[in-house]
Amino acid sequence: MRQLWRNHQGDIRMILTLIVLWWVFFWRIFTPVADNQVSLVEGDFSDQFVTFGAYQYQRWSRGEVPLWNPYNNGGLPFIADTQAAVFYPPRLLTIALSKLSGAGWTYGALAIEMTFHVLFCTLAMYGFMRRLTKGQKGTRIGAFVSAVIIGYGGYMTGYPPLQLALLEAAVWLPLGLLGILEATREAKIRPVWLIFAGFALGLSWMAGHPQTSFFATYLMVGFLAYRLFMNNAPNKYLQILWTVALMGAVTFGITAVQFLPGIEYLSRTVRAGLSFEDKGNGFPFYDVIQVFFPHVISQWSPLYIGIIGFALAILGLISRERDRWFWLVALLLALGLSFGARSGLFHALFHFMPGLYFFRGQERAAFVIAYAGAILAGLGVVMLYNTAEKADWRASRVVVGALWAGSQTIAGLTLIEWMNNPDGTTALMSASFFSLLVITPFAVLLLTDRDNIPNWAWVLPILLAFELFSVNIDRREVYQILPPDRQPIMQEPPLVTQAKYDAGVFRVDGQYVDGELGIYGYGNSGSLYQLQDIRGISPLFLDSAYSIIQLGTPFEKVWEVFAVKYIFTDAEELPAPSQLIGRDYPHFKTLNLHQLTDPRPFAMLMYRYEVISDDKSARARLNSDNFNPRDVLIIDQPPPFVLPDAPPEGGIAEITVYTPEYIQVRVNTPENALLSVALVDYPGWRAEIDGQPIETYRAYSALTAIPVQAGEHVVTLTYNPTSYQFGAIISLITWLGCGGLGLFLMIKSVLSKKDITVAETQ
Repeated sequence: MRQLWRNHQGDIRMILTLIVLWWVFFWRIFTPVADNQVSLVEGDFSDQFVTFGAYQYQRWSRGEVPLWNPYNNGGLPFIADTQAAVFYPPRLLTIALSKLSGAGWTYGALAIEMTFHVLFCTLAMYGFMRRLTKGQKGTRIGAFVSAVIIGYGGYMTGYPPLQLALLEAAVWLPLGLLGILEATREAKIRPVWLIFAGFALGLSWMAGHPQTSFFATYLMVGFLAYRLFMNNAPNKYLQILWTVALMGAVTFGITAVQFLPGIEYLSRTVRAGLSFEDKGNGFPFYDVIQVFFPHVISQWSPLYIGIIGFALAILGLISRERDRWFWLVALLLALGLSFGARSGLFHALFHFMPGLYFFRGQERAAFVIAYAGAILAGLGVVMLYNTAEKADWRASRVVVGALWAGSQTIAGLTLIEWMNNPDGTTALMSASFFSLLVITPFAVLLLTDRDNIPNWAWVLPILLAFELFSVNIDRREVYQILPPDRQPIMQEPPLVTQAKYDAGVFRVDGQYVDGELGIYGYGNSGSLYQLQDIRGISPLFLDSAYSIIQLGTPFEKVWEVFAVKYIFTDAEELPAPSQLIGRDYPHFKTLNLHQLTDPRPFAMLMYRYEVISDDKSARARLNSDNFNPRDVLIIDQPPPFVLPDAPPEGGIAEITVYTPEYIQVRVNTPENALLSVALVDYPGWRAEIDGQPIETYRAYSALTAIPVQAGEHVVTLTYNPTSYQFGAIISLITWLGCGGLGLFLMIKSVLSKKDITVAETQ
């Protein structure tokens, strides 16, 4: 331990300082004093991630793999919903610790998971920058500055904590870049480090935000190709090919258990039908002002790295570090993409950049801008330490002096404007004077001789931390003054409890309530309260179900085919016979609970049918005024036998077992029949009658039907998709391989150190 301290005391001090800064930034999440506690604001965090996390906890804590989720969107393949992150290791750790603590699933558990991801990101960024600037002066402070910017700049402290999958996918980039850096440090490629990089990228994909991981993939592949190209090795193009293939193979193997089901699902969701206009949204051009004036013209400022960080990034560009050009190009390309369809670059790349057309919200390319800016700022610090040339020193003074003069000018102009219009310019004046306050000490320090840099450079990270913490800590857009255990969503509402008294198998409709979707307006709260809701806010919604639930099918027919029994709504009357059985006043709004008088059973026998193979035509027939879905079943192909002309009496379909991935129905019918099940039709569900496989039919363009011959039978439906089975095998092999390789290298390192110790003592 003493030797470790002697050899690495500078790095240990920096790491401990990063940990202290992390605690200072998030102390209100950790404090046990209820009056001082904050929690992440409700919205995507509560309605998407806390609710899905609750379902994961419920299933994993019982030793079950949550492949299917019946509680939202009328049912969805949970393993395939990317934001569920079913097998993401840190989420599994959070679930395990929540179980071991005895506290169960809590709102705060997920917030703590978020904070540890930020800490990990800063430490990984520090490690990457230390290795990138290896052998140069000022490398520790430069790495520290990069870590502080990426951890506490506008990007990581804005909307990513609330859109948790985005943040958790983003934090693995420094680890992946470190692997590429070490793999290409010498002319001879080191494949072990490429495996390391692929592993880190795989964890990013498992975190559940494909768009962020998509950007990370392109960035890492570009960085790898750039490093190999600049090394001038023979057969460089062949090297690029096999190294990218190796890294990609590991990434795919790590995430296959989620990736294969996800690809299968994506092509069947509403996202597959989005137009160019839907995918072309991004920053307005004026949003670049947030680089200097955060939270003035927009709620979020992901481009903000502080004026100190901006100045250092400019210095990084005029440094002599070879890799600066790569990060400049990456930053400019990402900035061009972030404007979406407003930018010609997006139009140019839309059809030629594989994968780009899958995503909307192009402003999320700010992820790349934030990392590139942080890295360039770290290089700028190193540049200050290594200004051997007078020209470099003069250039540094010019850059910072120009920023100081510009800040002074803008502060003066905003002061004049504020005197004429105090209400409209207060925020801008405050931001401009704060920038002037922060940049002034930096400008003054640069008036000293360059030989004195080591004596004052430590001031830079202090100024930077002061600036970023002052702007971004404890913002009301992200944190609310409310202990996490008092969040309303975590208290089961009375109408939910009332509906759960019903022990039958049914669905509910958590309708829009004053513009909010889901039970009590809490998005995916069906997963939290364990009520099977046909609504939900997961961005991936099965297109067939969505087209019925959300796109104009009359409510009474939606409720019929999806076996809805209870409706949460602010409406006093419904378009179907019902009874008002409860009323509540959440958030001072009226919420009613209606029970349908004659709800459709989840499984029922039907004897009349129409064959319509085209989904669009089937929906049109379902929506027609002269069609009654209680009397007639729409199926996509003819049954294999003749059905009676009139429905017989005495047919029974009784659900005897109902779990998320397994349904058992006891059927007794005097005539051949069709068993209609209010289960969405989706690959991976397999039906059996008396233990023999049987083909399922597509009913009403979205649901399931099974042909049943006369007599008494046991019908089972099991969800165990082939995509999951293959993906699990691939991932298991990859994880075991990576784990075995890591163990081998660890043992080899220990034995090597022992040999050295023995040799020294002889």
